[in-house]
Amino acid sequence: MTKREKLLARALNNPRGLSFEDFRTLLAQVGWEFEHQTGSHQIWYSPTGYRLSVQDRNGMAKGYQVEQFMKQYEVEHGKK
Repeated sequence: MTKREKLLARALNNPRGLSFEDFRTLLAQVGWEFEHQTGSHQIWYSPTGYRLSVQDRNGMAKGYQVEQFMKQYEVEHGKK
């Protein structure tokens, strides 16, 4: 299992338990592009142009943002 597959599995199984650094790594590994940062908000775009704002909360990714990412990832890749 690749690191990307492991991160996807962790994000799917426990979205509130993913570190912010792992979330950023996952976004980059699946082809999302970091556009800019304003304050604590980082703006990322999917390969199809879906915009996602993400924030670090004490070193952890916000669970609802990981869930939004996973939902869009499934739409774009046709899998769960």
